Amino acid sequence: MRQSKIFEVFQDKYNKLFTINLIPGIRLNDEKLIKEKNNEYREWDAYTSKLATLILKGCTNIGLRKNDVVLYLGSATGTTVSHVSDIIGKEGFVFAVDFAPRVTRDLIFVSEKRKNIAPILADANKPDKLIERVSEVDVLYQDIAQKNQVQIFLKNIDIFLKDKGYALLAVKARSIDVTKNPKEIFKKVREELENKVTIIDFRLLEPFQKDHCMFVCKK
Repeated sequence: MRQSKIFEVFQDKYNKLFTINLIPGIRLNDEKLIKEKNNEYREWDAYTSKLATLILKGCTNIGLRKNDVVLYLGSATGTTVSHVSDIIGKEGFVFAVDFAPRVTRDLIFVSEKRKNIAPILADANKPDKLIERVSEVDVLYQDIAQKNQVQIFLKNIDIFLKDKGYALLAVKARSIDVTKNPKEIFKKVREELENKVTIIDFRLLEPFQKDHCMFVCKK
């Protein structure tokens, strides 16, 4: 196993991604676990995680560091959240927000072992309702398939992200407008973001994620 270009993310000889398991012996979704020296590594599947895709597509800075505090919007069942949990370590913390009760229930099971994750059942489109439950954060990550996903992203940046903090936005073009070419949508999203934040990286996520892209921004 070798260190990738991203802090706390590793690659094997086939260039598959891994993180060091924060809770050795515990796996999610039948993922592969590899023990090497004193560490246990969890395979990170780019077909089920857009953040893993971003790394495989060549991004060299995803903004995450050990001990960071993260706001994750659209956490779903917690697959990617669990790898973020590995990266930031026991001294870091993830506020994991989703508005669907079923997936939040699954995330609660994940957080019972991973004490650096706080599942929150809430609507990210109403960040004012989160103020009493979420602190200021170093990194904001959003993966929400809603028409107004860009506006949700910017509202949460304004309220929760530290100055010079990083913000990552996974854009699903078909959720914004199914009638338009995804490249047109990505261009419009870029224009909206540039009015508020500095874009430091942009990657199309195909072939792993169709009609998706990722923006890495700095406040």
